[in-house]
Amino acid sequence: MPKYHMHKHEREITNENELIEVLQNGKFTTIAMCRDNEPYIVTLSYGYDKNNNALYFHAALKGLKLEFIKHNPSVCGTVIEDLGYVEDECEQHFRSVVFRGKISIIGNLDDKKHGLDILLDHLEKNPDPIKIRNIKNDDSYNKITMLKFEITEITGKTTKKK
Repeated sequence: MPKYHMHKHEREITNENELIEVLQNGKFTTIAMCRDNEPYIVTLSYGYDKNNNALYFHAALKGLKLEFIKHNPSVCGTVIEDLGYVEDECEQHFRSVVFRGKISIIGNLDDKKHGLDILLDHLEKNPDPIKIRNIKNDDSYNKITMLKFEITEITGKTTKKK
């Protein structure tokens, strides 16, 4: 896919640490998928794994997003960090990232455990009570689907002027 230039290049986030910061600060992402020229978009909570440059999601065992992923694992997503609306200026301050990559359904138990740990550590201040309540043993992981989105390309935009 050809890389397009940003219209307002002064708003482009080019610093890799700032791009990662947006992912680390976010809690939800919107993922766009396509199957046989049929689009589908879904908003999901996620965990960001900086070491693997990947996002992890949990899902039900069956569902439309899993069907789309099986058909076409190439997806695009966005995270928006709301920095507030400016009254009387009709202006919204934000930072956002758009990323592309491949999403996969995790089958390996150790990878599922890793993904769920990343997700819960990202979303929860103290993930232990949730783990204790919901993960009784290894069989508990058979009740959920874990997804991994490997980011291959990322761009960002901000309303902060350079």
